[in-house]
Amino acid sequence: MVWTVFTGDIVNSSDLGKVDLDDLIGAVHDTSDRASRWPGRDARTTQIGFARRGGDGWQIACANLRNPLRLALCVQTAIVARIDGAASRIAVATASGDMLATLPDDLNSAHGPAFTRSGRLLDRLEGHRLMAHADGGACDALFCLADHMAQGWTQAQARALSFKLRPDAPANREIGAALGISRQAVDQALHGAGYIALADALARLEDTA
Repeated sequence: MVWTVFTGDIVNSSDLGKVDLDDLIGAVHDTSDRASRWPGRDARTTQIGFARRGGDGWQIACANLRNPLRLALCVQTAIVARIDGAASRIAVATASGDMLATLPDDLNSAHGPAFTRSGRLLDRLEGHRLMAHADGGACDALFCLADHMAQGWTQAQARALSFKLRPDAPANREIGAALGISRQAVDQALHGAGYIALADALARLEDTA
């Protein structure tokens, strides 16, 4: 079985109070929970586990995930949507191997190559780079470009994207109703965030996965 592990921590967490930090970690947890119910996933064979690591860290492990970039971006939008200007570092690694049977109930006790590579990559992330993939090459280059886009998103854009980046994304009119804004405001937010190009790239990745 192939596992993808996301290891992250909240940027500048020392500037946040406990309530806000807990809220951001909760947003990551909620995102992983929603991802476990994305269409096309087989609940009998595909698992997603989440764990908090220390005060500001977190980890997600996914079995047979087709497109790790989609989930990484969903995590970032969930965070920015909660607190304007907030962000997380995210290091991703994919590797084959076995996982402890306790997943998803006890992710902190799991281990394997994907966990090791993801954790080490997070330790190496520095400067302005917030998202990276341990495979390097074209895969990491795509993460680099998406990271640049994500760091420019406003809170309004992130709120719209938090709905639209899901594989089962609702119509813009429904997003507007959920957010209490007009469909035109949703259209504007998505356009400013570069959603059309991003959605096309994500779809092409999943077509070849």
